[in-house]
Amino acid sequence: MAVLEGVLERITYANEENGYTVARVDTGRGADLLTVVGSLLGAQPGESLRMEGHWGSHSQYGKQFTVENYTTVLPATIQGIRRYLGSGLIKGIGPVMADRITTHFGLDTLDIIEQEPKRLIEVPGLGPKRTKMIGAAWEEQKAIKEVMIFLQGVGVSTSIAVRIYKKYGDASISVVRNEPYRLAADVWGIGFLTADRIAQAVGIPHDSPERVKAGLQYALSQSTDQGHCFLPEEQLISDAVKLLQVDTGLVIDCLAELAADEGVVRERVPGPEGGDEQVTAVYLVPFHRAEISLASQVVRLLRTEQDRMPAFRDVDWAKALVWLAGRTGAELAPEQQAAVRLALTEKVAVLTGGPGCGKSFTVRSVVELARAKQAKVVLAAPTGRAAKRLAELTGAEASTVHRLLELKPGGDAAYDRDRPLDADLVVVDEASMLDLLLANKLVKAVAPGAHLLLVGDVDQLPSVGAGEVLRDLLAATSPAPSVRLTRIFRQAQQSGVVTNAHRINSGVHPVTQGLPDFFLFVEDETGEAGRLTVDVAARRIPQKFGLNPRRDIQVLAPMHRGPAGAGTLNGLLQQAITPARPGLPEKRSGGRVFRVGDKVTQIRNNYDKGANGVFNGTVGVVTSLDPEDQKLSVLTDEDEEVEYEFDELDELAHAYAVTIHRSQGSEYPAVVIPVTTGAWMMLQRNLLYTAVTRAKKLVVLVGSRKAIGQAVRTVSAGRRFTALGHRLAGGGVDGGPWESSPRGSGTGAKRAG
Repeated sequence: MAVLEGVLERITYANEENGYTVARVDTGRGADLLTVVGSLLGAQPGESLRMEGHWGSHSQYGKQFTVENYTTVLPATIQGIRRYLGSGLIKGIGPVMADRITTHFGLDTLDIIEQEPKRLIEVPGLGPKRTKMIGAAWEEQKAIKEVMIFLQGVGVSTSIAVRIYKKYGDASISVVRNEPYRLAADVWGIGFLTADRIAQAVGIPHDSPERVKAGLQYALSQSTDQGHCFLPEEQLISDAVKLLQVDTGLVIDCLAELAADEGVVRERVPGPEGGDEQVTAVYLVPFHRAEISLASQVVRLLRTEQDRMPAFRDVDWAKALVWLAGRTGAELAPEQQAAVRLALTEKVAVLTGGPGCGKSFTVRSVVELARAKQAKVVLAAPTGRAAKRLAELTGAEASTVHRLLELKPGGDAAYDRDRPLDADLVVVDEASMLDLLLANKLVKAVAPGAHLLLVGDVDQLPSVGAGEVLRDLLAATSPAPSVRLTRIFRQAQQSGVVTNAHRINSGVHPVTQGLPDFFLFVEDETGEAGRLTVDVAARRIPQKFGLNPRRDIQVLAPMHRGPAGAGTLNGLLQQAITPARPGLPEKRSGGRVFRVGDKVTQIRNNYDKGANGVFNGTVGVVTSLDPEDQKLSVLTDEDEEVEYEFDELDELAHAYAVTIHRSQGSEYPAVVIPVTTGAWMMLQRNLLYTAVTRAKKLVVLVGSRKAIGQAVRTVSAGRRFTALGHRLAGGGVDGGPWESSPRGSGTGAKRAG
């Protein structure tokens, strides 16, 4: 082993998953900076390191040192101390303050911070508040370092080690050593695989029942990420055997123990093919509870004798519709009239239809009539952008579902069955995005007698979270009445975006020539298609149409990985739209660099941020970045300023390009869609249809005709595992079937009976 000592000057690359780092080190010998590579978990620019490893040479980058392990050495010169403190390592100290502190205390600086931090108040410009903050940050950094050193041998990334420390504090090492599988449940970003790697390193046996139970719960959790509410028992056992590489008998025994301890729920439900075939469904407890609760709440709303809008029972609809036409300046088509009557006379109603079929105008009409009778109307949508659009459409305030329910840390809602919303009519747009857990929270908060109108396009992709709530509510066996709008209005027929969306949805290739708002740039090679996508979004569309590349144009990719995937495109688009500029601060976090002006998106639900939490899919722009306080601010699309500590930046990803799944519920003036054979397995009709319907004015496809043909031809394979439809139809809730809602008239309306 060779030994190298030096100051870590900068990190040029860091892999978030395994901690592999490429960095530049100043050895203090007056030569150029030296490249070091290896696992430098927790090391920060400005720190003096003592590294053990070996020398080597890279064909492209020359001489470099591969680090096997390292220790931090506190700097011994005033210049070293100043650089160490000014590196951003200690919250509250930037380069200017580091200069002041070292000027005042000299070589004793680090001893003062360690042993007498209250003396920092002697430094000009340092008040009691900042002094206290610096002392606390120093102590936390020391404690985190201990955890880092322990985790280094297990290959856990810096960001995850910081999260472990934030969760368990001084108990971190004890938990990691004795209960590693707790990490998968307790710490965001640690799945079973990481916890399993740690467990192996601390000596937990391969066939430990604790490991098998954790693996079973992980397999179920993975299935909910893929949209399933449960897994059939046979499939779960098969998946777990493959994952864990243990005997089938052990998995079966551990599953039985899990069910007995109420770690999972087993229940017989109809199989995915329907008919009399049944399967044993295995649920994680929250999803089982939510499915039963949602079905019973929908039925409760439908069956109640109370009515918070009784005025519409005896309305003269002919007169009402004439008044409405005078108010809005347009008459409703027969199927729109049916939808309006349904929403105002039934306690639960569902409205679906594609673009250009008048869903928005129908919603506006429902709201106008309800308001005319002094009803309290509440409007919501799953995303900030969709809520803004709903507010513009109706002229009334609209919020996200999360804000409406005032979700609190932990995910509990301020409004529920015991404290319902004070609303006579609740309208939720983009309801295809409602997953099982959120839909359950929402429906629970609707007061008995109030009316609930769910509006969405059932042909789009289902929700990112588990379930197919809108599809289940529209099923023939569902008791919820519904209307499907099918007529495309004349003004919408002139839009290439609308007509091509309907062509794609019907399995017909889109028209890509001779239209002013729908284009195809043909490029068969996937990497070239990615580069062309960037050029179209960052340069060509802004030049031709005068659109802002950050605000008005969204790149929507079928998948995250690959040369034309959202991950690669984000890096290229950031270089084109928000490049590095001398003198402007930036922050590297893992493999990403954040700058002021960056378009970003939240990638997990965080109930502790903002006024009512910040949720997966929320988009915003970085408005400030402070290396001294180690924070950056994001202005979200809900016009809320949200602060992020630097150690929370793994919750943010760039959003110049997003996957089509993540774009649900949003609408953009222009979308650019790379459709390449590199994404072959993802190319499905509802994926391309969803992408195209995100555009208000302009769609540009970039890629191959072969890939577009594959997407148009391929109908999404297989339904999600959900028993909500079965429960809505009378099975598995409160012990048995219930009466259907009353039969009624109305063109295009589906009624249960």
